[in-house]
Amino acid sequence: MKMTFRWFGSKSDSVSLEQIRQIPGMTGVMGFLDYKPAGDVWTEEEIKKYIDEVHAAGLECEVIESVNVHEDIKLGLPTRDKYIENYRITIRNLAKYGVKCIVYNFMPVLDWLRTDLARPNPDGSTSMYYDEAELGTLSPIDIVKRTADNCNGFSLPGWEPERLEDLEKVLKLYENVDEEKLLENYRYFLEGILPTCEECGVVMACHPDDPGWQIFGLPRVAHSQEGYDKIIKLYDSPCNTVCLCTGSLGSNVDNDVPSIIRHFGKMGRIGCLHVRNLKHLGSDRCFCESSHLSSDGDLDMYEIMKAIYETCPNTYIRPDHGRMIWGEVGRPGYGLYDRALGVCYLNGLWEAIDKAAKSDTEVK
Repeated sequence: MKMTFRWFGSKSDSVSLEQIRQIPGMTGVMGFLDYKPAGDVWTEEEIKKYIDEVHAAGLECEVIESVNVHEDIKLGLPTRDKYIENYRITIRNLAKYGVKCIVYNFMPVLDWLRTDLARPNPDGSTSMYYDEAELGTLSPIDIVKRTADNCNGFSLPGWEPERLEDLEKVLKLYENVDEEKLLENYRYFLEGILPTCEECGVVMACHPDDPGWQIFGLPRVAHSQEGYDKIIKLYDSPCNTVCLCTGSLGSNVDNDVPSIIRHFGKMGRIGCLHVRNLKHLGSDRCFCESSHLSSDGDLDMYEIMKAIYETCPNTYIRPDHGRMIWGEVGRPGYGLYDRALGVCYLNGLWEAIDKAAKSDTEVK
């Protein structure tokens, strides 16, 4: 297992590489060029600059997140071939600098969604929060404006302004796209990029829908074991994998997250994991993001880490969305302190599981 930390770059992150390196057990970062619009080529020059900076800090960068898929690809428009070619070029460029896993999603229009980016908790911390009842009073335009107004001046992955500037127009185009059509367009995308991945030794890891159900009537296909089985069958390749986000899948109470990890771990189809916890609040469509501690949320982090240990122990892991604690101000979900605490907790679970497994082996 390689423990990593998401890093947005020295000009865009409140957390420094020096701070990340000082977290116990940290091996590297999951990287991101947050200024790149969906569909643009990630050039060798900018990739090299980013990764050289990470290496100079004594950290690795073998996973890149949010190489966003252009809406024309998801919609199946005639212009998609141009953007798929750009994606192939980006894959090759990233591979040249040691990247082995690319995280992406296939969510139409809106990426992850919360109705509050800083909901106060009883202990004085704040965390990201979702309530379907609150969403019911908001239009997509309203939620985009609210998110932009409450991000503390930081960009948010999946909420880039240029991606959402034609929101009403794009939403209209999706009126004729159902889940079946979205999967058809998804297959075309995978057929276009996965041969390049196989050539370069890079795996694509699809992040789940967040939250794990349809919103605003838009089709969504990646929020359950059944959904991911369909995605993997679209193009049968070891490079077609899952970015298993425990919080995104855990938002849907019907998902048994440790079981899903075991299912895809045994298949060798987990490219990386985002490990976090959440707490449902009186409804299966209302939750806040809690600390990583099992007892603070609904997810059993011990069983999650045990499933990883037993089925995909050589994967990449990072703590995901943390609370804002101790007066920290930063990008919602991506402060230093609570995520660093999460790393220590997850590493502690891993050590205990590892020692117990080795002790059992010695006894036998």
